[in-house]
Amino acid sequence: MKIEALTLREIKMPLVDFFETSFGRIYERRILLVSVQCDGVTGWAECVADGAPFYSSEWIDSSWLTMQRWLAPAILGRIIDHSAESARLMARVRGHRMAKAAVENALWDAAARQQQQPLWKLLGGKLREIPCGVSIGIQDSIEQLLEKIERELAAGYRRIKIKVKPGWDLNVLERIRSRWADITLSCDANSAYTLDQVEHLRKFDQFNLLMIEQPLWDDDIYNHSRLQPQLRTAICLDESIHHARDAAQAVEIGACRIVNVKVGRVGGFSEARKVHDVCAAHKIPVWCGGMLESGVGRAHNIALSTLENFRLPGDVSASKRYWKEDIIEPEVEVSARGMIAISDQPGTGYRVREDQIEKLTVRKETLRTEN
Repeated sequence: MKIEALTLREIKMPLVDFFETSFGRIYERRILLVSVQCDGVTGWAECVADGAPFYSSEWIDSSWLTMQRWLAPAILGRIIDHSAESARLMARVRGHRMAKAAVENALWDAAARQQQQPLWKLLGGKLREIPCGVSIGIQDSIEQLLEKIERELAAGYRRIKIKVKPGWDLNVLERIRSRWADITLSCDANSAYTLDQVEHLRKFDQFNLLMIEQPLWDDDIYNHSRLQPQLRTAICLDESIHHARDAAQAVEIGACRIVNVKVGRVGGFSEARKVHDVCAAHKIPVWCGGMLESGVGRAHNIALSTLENFRLPGDVSASKRYWKEDIIEPEVEVSARGMIAISDQPGTGYRVREDQIEKLTVRKETLRTEN
């Protein structure tokens, strides 16, 4: 297919509830959407970079400029046989994986629609429904957190993940376990701890957690390999895993027992599948992490989660948890069993509401081939 045009859009969407991590609290999301036109077909994707460079060094404005100045010129006018070829075309640009992922994933969506195939089948997925968990941010009080957990459990979610940081960890986990002894529970530190806090981190073992996610530095694998043998709780790596080579290294040196795959963090569907395959070969389960995506990015996470080694509930929850009105239809829904059914419709299986996107758009730019 020939890549004829690429459009960047920034929209703003208010969250239903604030979301707080060790980085801070947000009430709305700046969201960067990317669409590509190929042979009369439009594919959509979401750049998951945040509004500020806290989770990673990328942020929305850097991603916009990277796509505008370098990634779009690298692909526009090209005729490609497979969406994965775009990764090679963009390889001259170092890093900027979230920007690259948005371009590549939009091309995957376009290819799936052009071939009248579901995206999940094009990716090699097998699962016809996926289990769902929720991520709950730091709250104003433990009571407020317990109320939210109760609501999510009643909705059927199969795993509860809470954000932790020094001062909001052991006391919170103790209250949760005293009320729900048997729920599947995990926590995410977003690099809030250091290796000299190992005695404190050992105390997490008493809570029978599924995992503790990224307890140490965001760019570290080695020190996690020193920490993991000292904990009964499985470490899950998130920010440290940028590609399949990182995953292979982490597995080889015993840095983790679980890997979180975020398609934006690793640079697109092509690399995400490689990370999945490396972990599958070593019997390391993976799950799909979330970045507070709109329905566009959420639909891509659903497609990715159909690969067979996504054996743990991901952060792919219902649209209504975050948005009063999503930008896709139907909105993402989770059954009372905590599952999302997989659509057989072409592309992601969800229609992008371009009229709603136009209402929310704060800036827009279309780049075209000169031919």
